[in-house]
Amino acid sequence: MTLSAGLLLFRRTPAALEVLLAHPGGPYWARKDQGAWTLPKGEVQPGEEPLAAACREFAEETGHAPAGPFIALGEVRQAGGKRVQAWAVEGSFDPAQLRCNQFEMEWPPRSGRRQSFPEIDRVGWFGPAEAASRLLAGQRPFLERLQLALAG
Repeated sequence: MTLSAGLLLFRRTPAALEVLLAHPGGPYWARKDQGAWTLPKGEVQPGEEPLAAACREFAEETGHAPAGPFIALGEVRQAGGKRVQAWAVEGSFDPAQLRCNQFEMEWPPRSGRRQSFPEIDRVGWFGPAEAASRLLAGQRPFLERLQLALAG
């Protein structure tokens, strides 16, 4: 079973709590918005600590390396069976500074042509209600756990 790890960057504004979410790149996600956004995350490599993987993936997918302290948000199992562990970290990031890895795939399907796409095509700051509607359903518990951790 695949294990991924990610970071949920958050900031407190005078108005409310906001979290940074990422929109997956590539042609399958291009026209999807509500319920399609994710935490910047990726696969944990053999022998790698999940928090180290979460930090590495966040840096690879955004170009930004936040420093702790980190708040453990536990693990969820997404609809497809993938396990995801996450940590929250307070910080700031300008979405215009997004620098992301690319991946390559055959596109269009069965065309024999390979194209390159960004792993993440955009990021944005969202308040809790909007973040919950944009976030993949399987990752919404991370948002709820962050709010509980900050309230307690």
